[in-house]
Amino acid sequence: MKTALKWLGYVLGGLVAVLLVGFAIGAWVYRDIPAETLLAKYGNTESKFVTLDGARIHFRDEGVKDGPAVVLLHAHYDSLLSWDPWVAALKDKYRVVRFDMTSHGLTGADPSGDYTLERTVKITEMMVDSLGLTKISMAGTSMGGTIAIHYAVRHPDRVERMILLSPGALNTRVRGSNTPPPLPPGTDLLAYITPRALIRGLLSSGFGDKSKLSDQLIDQWWELMRLEGQREAEITRMRQYISGDIDAKIKTVTAPVLVMWGEANPVVTVDQADQFTKLLESSPSVKLITYPGVGHMAVHEAPDKTSADARAFFDGI
Repeated sequence: MKTALKWLGYVLGGLVAVLLVGFAIGAWVYRDIPAETLLAKYGNTESKFVTLDGARIHFRDEGVKDGPAVVLLHAHYDSLLSWDPWVAALKDKYRVVRFDMTSHGLTGADPSGDYTLERTVKITEMMVDSLGLTKISMAGTSMGGTIAIHYAVRHPDRVERMILLSPGALNTRVRGSNTPPPLPPGTDLLAYITPRALIRGLLSSGFGDKSKLSDQLIDQWWELMRLEGQREAEITRMRQYISGDIDAKIKTVTAPVLVMWGEANPVVTVDQADQFTKLLESSPSVKLITYPGVGHMAVHEAPDKTSADARAFFDGI
């Protein structure tokens, strides 16, 4: 009996040692990438940084400086790079501002450790104010759409037009909830081991036409996710995210709104588009455009079509 227990102890000890070695190897392979390395690859001459309430925010301010201002808010897990086609379509007439939210892109972690919706909206307000913008139009996709809604409700006198593209506000996991959604067991390991296949799966799950998912986009997400401190910050964001009574917020939006929705959206299905537009009861003008075969990642799947429709909307056509 003692011999059997002794050998069992050896086996268990060996398994623990193998797991620890495997974890150490995985953590080394998927280690953080220095900020300066990612800035050299994904930044450009338009990349600037501003410190807002202790958080160092990466942003770009492009186009006609005295033109009508448009603020673009990216999706969860994404970055300001997703808006490149829209900026190209707008910058000849508009001043186009976009920034990486905390725990995203080249911005990275917030020293405060606060990634709540309230904090994100506050940083958006400070970003707009820091550039001296008094009248703006906004476009937000997925989580960015939720931020745009909150901003527009707080500042109805400042938002002239708004585009909500595949908004995530009605996602049943968070809609109306006052507690964050539970995370799967082992989520904390992703702060150390983040395989490229995981990012590919995350992106693929949002595409209507998976053939449009490029290796370049997968690598971009995978590398930016591994900015120093980014993964831990993102896990903290997921643990803090509460949408609250988003239906009531949508009902009080007073700006004209263009709603864009992918008909193959697996995250927030297209049948919710009518629900969403009906909730915009205080808006003087609501238009809905749906895109056949397009999923939740419409800015990536249909960049030319969505940016052309955005330009027509902002131009008042």
